[in-house]
Amino acid sequence: MQKLAENFWNIRGTYRVGGVLDIGTHMSVVQGGDGCFVLIDGCALDEGGREALMALTSNGERVAAVVHVHPFHTLHVEATHRLFPSAKLHGTARHRRLAPSLPWSEAPVEEWGPDHPFADLFDLSVPDGVQFTCPDERVHVASVLVRHRQSGIVHVDDTLNVMAGPGVLRRLLPQSSLRMHPMLRHALKPEAGAADAYAAWARGLAAHWADTRTVCAAHSAVRHLPAGGFTREVEGALDRVSRTLDRHRARYA
Repeated sequence: MQKLAENFWNIRGTYRVGGVLDIGTHMSVVQGGDGCFVLIDGCALDEGGREALMALTSNGERVAAVVHVHPFHTLHVEATHRLFPSAKLHGTARHRRLAPSLPWSEAPVEEWGPDHPFADLFDLSVPDGVQFTCPDERVHVASVLVRHRQSGIVHVDDTLNVMAGPGVLRRLLPQSSLRMHPMLRHALKPEAGAADAYAAWARGLAAHWADTRTVCAAHSAVRHLPAGGFTREVEGALDRVSRTLDRHRARYA
């Protein structure tokens, strides 16, 4: 468990593709002004990680809520709820559909507006122009991005990526800059204007969250940025998918 700011921790978990290649996953822990904690996502915890999280949260008693923000990150939803059964549970529509027996609270997270339940702690952003849950369940482009207001740290699953070497290679190979999801073309809505809507969303994110200095990306790494780095890297990521967006515009003109 890595402490990234006074009231923000990130936990890196293991997620193996085909049982072999560990591409990683994560969860974040945020402490509010009342001393209680909100967990963003869930992941498998080793013994040390579990002990550290329980020690931080008074054996889980001070975990007020768990918020799952990626519709296709579902493996650890039930296990996380078992660890913190008294915490309010929030998730996307797909989480609720796959685990209908769990005590879900409020509306699906992707439908939350500016006055959402944690508006004092977080800013949220949902990418425009893409399908939030694609019919092809291999396409995991969209999620609810979370920005902790106090620290400016962004927690993101898949929508923004950082390419990093797996395992021990991570120490040897440099991180990439922020990148859009490689399957973006499969997620864009099949309609005119979708590419423009996505581009406008990305530019707005780059501008509105410009002072972000740390991005916790699910399947790779924590990326630390210099002043202005978030804006430059999101705009650069958008430039890299310009051909994908142009092809979509031409198809649905």
